[in-house]
Amino acid sequence: MGYSKEGLMILRDKTGAGMMDCKNALAESSNDVEKAVDILRKKGIKVAGKKSSRAVKDGIIDAYIHTGGKLGVLVELNCETDFVAKNEEFKELAHDLALQIAAKQPKYISRDDVSVDIIEKEKEILATQFKNKPANVLDKIVTGKLEDFYKENCLIDQVFVKDDNKIIKDLIIDKIAKFGENIIVKRFIRFGLGE
Repeated sequence: MGYSKEGLMILRDKTGAGMMDCKNALAESSNDVEKAVDILRKKGIKVAGKKSSRAVKDGIIDAYIHTGGKLGVLVELNCETDFVAKNEEFKELAHDLALQIAAKQPKYISRDDVSVDIIEKEKEILATQFKNKPANVLDKIVTGKLEDFYKENCLIDQVFVKDDNKIIKDLIIDKIAKFGENIIVKRFIRFGLGE
């Protein structure tokens, strides 16, 4: 079975992916839009993996100032070309990231930025809290709690404040797949009055 024009329109609207990618995904999924979205996402993850080693030498700095002027965020989002940096969707992504940082207060961009000392300290605290559990259960608890730590403290592991079905990493991967360029959050800072 091919695809329907209606399915094609819905898929393009949902994902922003190119016409041929949407046609192929719909054909592969027997015109099931949700399956086609998954197919496109998997393709996006592959594209993102290929692009991740490419140099990012352009981008923008975006600011978010919360109503009342008592909270502000600056975020630097990098890409490969000024063509993408000037794109409205790229700018919207940077602003969404600034909003995310304001709302969820991450301490790190990714888990790679968390020092070994902090991870060891977290493990020690967790081991003390659950010291009465058997060793095999304790390991699972510590692993699960560390994942929770990353989801709370690392920007790209956080659930998106505007859509709790997505994590920030997914947002970035979607844009990498769409633009065909590597995109990274270079740095951010969050200011709270009196903090």
